[in-house]
Amino acid sequence: MPEINKANRQVCDVEFRVLKTKKPYMLFDTANTTTMGVEGESVFAMAKGSRRISFENAPTGTMTIEAQVIPFKVFALFANGDVETKAVYAVHKKITCATAGSLTIGSDAVAGTLFVYPEGEYGDESALIAGTLADGTFTATTAADIAKDAVFEVGYLVKKESGVKKVSINMKNVPKDYYVTMNTVDKDEDGLLTPFVITAYKAHVQRNFELSFSSEGDPASITITLDLLEDKDGNMIDMVELTDEAA
Repeated sequence: MPEINKANRQVCDVEFRVLKTKKPYMLFDTANTTTMGVEGESVFAMAKGSRRISFENAPTGTMTIEAQVIPFKVFALFANGDVETKAVYAVHKKITCATAGSLTIGSDAVAGTLFVYPEGEYGDESALIAGTLADGTFTATTAADIAKDAVFEVGYLVKKESGVKKVSINMKNVPKDYYVTMNTVDKDEDGLLTPFVITAYKAHVQRNFELSFSSEGDPASITITLDLLEDKDGNMIDMVELTDEAA
């Protein structure tokens, strides 16, 4: 088959599979930029200052995925791949007193974490209102501190066991290795599209990432970087052109 010149301007769809089982983990099809790079350095035996014999070091490589539209599961790549359904987090809210001397907080408040202040004095130690929390209701030690129809600012920790997703990044949850496929299409000079597949046999997610949130400029983006390793059979990267699927 004659060689045909082709070009590419199509970001890859990326599929992650758990390395050990090859079970699909996530199909990532909203990336804006995908890259794959390989470095292969040589060392040389010298003779009278000139390079005479070369020796190849093992190649190294990385893949990167940059995206602005992402599923929450992406963050689990930087942990152990699991998305939990229980979480504890801090909240701040304003509550209007319906019954003098008490405030209705809610049953999801964690005991010992509730702090109540008059509106506008949140965090002022001298304005902290003493009291107790029981069955989701805060009762002031001095009833006069909580006047009916007055507004109060409260801060506490919430514990939820439904309606939440959580990813924990720590030394207990280290990233897994994945079998990664990047799929794109090349276009030849006659306009024919040919599928092009890059396979990384063993890819390890770097834990380096940054989240930036701004009210101006471009929407937030995230970059996932994977180190490319050899698998147990010595495979690292395959690049495949599917000529029989050209259209």
